[in-house]
Amino acid sequence: MSIDGSYDCVTKSPMGDQASVVTIVTNGDTFTGTNEGAMGSMELEDGKVDGDTLTWVMNMTVPMPMKLEGTATVVDGVLTGSVNAGAFGEMAMSGTKK
Repeated sequence: MSIDGSYDCVTKSPMGDQASVVTIVTNGDTFTGTNEGAMGSMELEDGKVDGDTLTWVMNMTVPMPMKLEGTATVVDGVLTGSVNAGAFGEMAMSGTKK
């Protein structure tokens, strides 16, 4: 199953559960995409694909500027991973393909 597509995701943040739609478009061993939620949209930058594991960076601007580093696996349409928010720690992230 291709990992390309949109995923309904929830990230467990210090501000409560944050729902978003993560869109992934692969190109060989790299990918691009977006993470769109209530606080706006962030580009998935520096996306890398290693088997079923994805890594990426997001530059959040709202509610404060912060670099977020994500890692996840996608197996059978289920995304499971985490987002590292620096001083705020690591936040669990999960989603299912639409």
